Amino acid sequence: MGATLSNVNAPKTRGVSPSTTLSTEELRKINAYWRACNYLAAGMIYLRDNPLLREPLKAEHVKNRLLGHWGSSTALSFSYVHLNRLINKYDLNTIFLAGPGHGAPGVLGPVYLEGTYSEIYPTKSEDKEGMCAFFKEFSFPGGIGSHCTPETPGSIHEGGELGYSVSHAFGAAFDNPDLLVAVVVGDGEAETGALATSWHSDKFLNPIRDGAVLPILNLNGYKINNPTLLARVSHEELDDLFKGYGWDPHFVEGDDVELMHQKMASTLEDCVLQIRGIQEEARASGKPSRARWPMIVLRTPKGWTGPKEVDGHKVEGSWRAHQVPLAGVRENPAHLKLLEDWLRSYRPEELFDESGRLISELRALAPTGTRRMSANPHANGGLLRKALRLPDFRDYAIQVEKTGQTAAENTRPLGRFLRDIMRQNPSNFRVFGPDENTSNKLDAIYEVSKKLWLADYLPEDADGGELSPDGRVLEMLSEHTLEGWFEGYLLTGRHGFFSTYEAFVHVIDSMFNMHAKWLASSAELTWRAPVSSLNLLITSTVWRQDHNGFTHQDPGFLDLVVNKSPDVCRIYLPPDVNTLLSVANHCLKSTGYINVIVSDKQKHLQYMTMDEAITHCTKGVSIWQKASNDEGSEPDVVMACAGDIPTKEALAAVVLLREHFPNLKIRFVNVVDLYRLVPSTEHPHGLSDRDFDSLFTKDKPIIFNFHGYPWLIHRLTYRRTNHKNLHVRGYKEKGNINTPLDLAIQNQIDRFSLAIDVIDRVPVLQAAGAHAKEILRNMQINCQNYAYEHGVDKPEVDQWTWPG
Repeated sequence: MGATLSNVNAPKTRGVSPSTTLSTEELRKINAYWRACNYLAAGMIYLRDNPLLREPLKAEHVKNRLLGHWGSSTALSFSYVHLNRLINKYDLNTIFLAGPGHGAPGVLGPVYLEGTYSEIYPTKSEDKEGMCAFFKEFSFPGGIGSHCTPETPGSIHEGGELGYSVSHAFGAAFDNPDLLVAVVVGDGEAETGALATSWHSDKFLNPIRDGAVLPILNLNGYKINNPTLLARVSHEELDDLFKGYGWDPHFVEGDDVELMHQKMASTLEDCVLQIRGIQEEARASGKPSRARWPMIVLRTPKGWTGPKEVDGHKVEGSWRAHQVPLAGVRENPAHLKLLEDWLRSYRPEELFDESGRLISELRALAPTGTRRMSANPHANGGLLRKALRLPDFRDYAIQVEKTGQTAAENTRPLGRFLRDIMRQNPSNFRVFGPDENTSNKLDAIYEVSKKLWLADYLPEDADGGELSPDGRVLEMLSEHTLEGWFEGYLLTGRHGFFSTYEAFVHVIDSMFNMHAKWLASSAELTWRAPVSSLNLLITSTVWRQDHNGFTHQDPGFLDLVVNKSPDVCRIYLPPDVNTLLSVANHCLKSTGYINVIVSDKQKHLQYMTMDEAITHCTKGVSIWQKASNDEGSEPDVVMACAGDIPTKEALAAVVLLREHFPNLKIRFVNVVDLYRLVPSTEHPHGLSDRDFDSLFTKDKPIIFNFHGYPWLIHRLTYRRTNHKNLHVRGYKEKGNINTPLDLAIQNQIDRFSLAIDVIDRVPVLQAAGAHAKEILRNMQINCQNYAYEHGVDKPEVDQWTWPG
């Protein structure tokens, strides 16, 4: 069976299609509305007073610091106002994403004109005073930034998230059959790796159950001060490129305003009708297939309609239009005059009435209510979010009769839990992963939904049985694209789960950063409803890279996570199946967080019954009584751990110490919620100083065996009373193709190193423990020699269990 491309194709427009031509009156009005948008875009960059130029422009009317970006603003508002025409004509359900880095002026203008901004921010009213406040707050201390930040109504994408606009758009379109997501892509942004892979998203859009994405690639020719690559290739090469990606490209090119309005009106309408044709054909047949979706290449001058030339240098159509075309206007009378001429060229007196409000005939061009792109509830996804229907996670527990005596793959029961979540939530829950869900032992999900595949099939593909045009599991070997899809899906009100290898989660470092900042800012906006948390499972971890070696050993993503706001980030290191299930259930219910779960996919010892796991996860950190012998007295040492392999090695060290020093008082503490280590004044999950001191003591040595880089624990605990006695063992960039124990030994998180560390730290053992240290070192050397000779760990090590 082969997938087919839709035959519904519109003309490859470079001129005006006869199917749509704006009347003289329509052209006059739409151009006037666009002029108003452009006036507002320039005004918010420059003006702090005299917003309607009702008096001659003076230096004191201009902001002291001129910040903002003019270059892409006019093309953004140009696209926006033409979309508005079609929203009204066809009653479209549409949201708008602005990809260019600092394109907010081009979006804020139309958002203000259609009234949404004033509804949300009453002090930015639709009159002279409100416009003045609107101008002043832009790129101003205490105001708003120059991207389409969370403060921008209608935004789910901040232009500063360079490269993610198309993937965000597709995430929004999945399972939203009536939604059209229009996304303007900047040509600088189009040079990023994240954006390049996201063009392949067209191969994952099911025209029956999904909405549509209409990319508008704006080629204005320049980045900050360099040409852009796609703007300097031939029309034919550009056409071939996007045809090769599977798109049907349409071109709108030029700088003549009236002609460009006609071209855009015609082309955009053809694209919308083409999209409707694709969807109607697929929905009538009931057969999902890969379509050749339309896209638009909009070639306009950078800084279109701005100053043509300043001080003998070309501005419009050059890199000099990127940010502020006229600088120093407060000190330079000639530039001030140029600014006034520029602003007056939009003829604001024709656009705004005496009170400062857009005149009524132009207000009528904007959609109303939730058909306004700035007021569409899909761009405030928490308004549409419905709680997941969750099966009881306890039903997926494994039986643990004795602590640490049986082994299981930690993530496999989680796969069954996710399978049944998908079964109970067939249209608002998806699982994302870069070709690794089977590898990560989550393949039970395929019992409910296969991998989405709309491209061609080969006979041998049926052998695995995991591909389907109806699949809802999204897999592509691009963490960038997957993360973008996932974020877009969440931001429009849905739920999901993403797993990836620990070594490659760094691919989405900047995306994680941006989403964390988005959530932190959104939490301060009462009008934005909370969206589902981004749940990220990091697996195939550093300590079990038996065949991948050194390149795949990097637990450093956790160091990045703790840089972000404590209000939005959570880190969990469940040591076994039942704690992983408890953590996952908690995370899937939550809103407004990024939940990072670290759990390896290989077999590991199991320690806790489900009831014990729930209690442990609720506390986040606790003493394991079965591994401790200090009850009723002060411990001589605290053995702490976080992570699956570090927990096993710490438990094995306790056994070794008891064999050699039966009277040694050991307290064993396991941490599942990493932020419990942080003071309660710094994170909502943090322990109070009293509770921390009670667990870890004020003056006894603490040996902490950690999954990641050791300095992270020091960073989290540096203010604690007993930090001077805290000794952390973790990954130290040692190892390659090693057995699990040999890798642990090389990084000193192994049982022998830990036991020796205790001997060195406990005063009464420093002399008396010399013979024990020799025995332990000999055992360690013997284990390494065995691994180097046989290629595996000694059976008594590999199959070690807690003696209980």
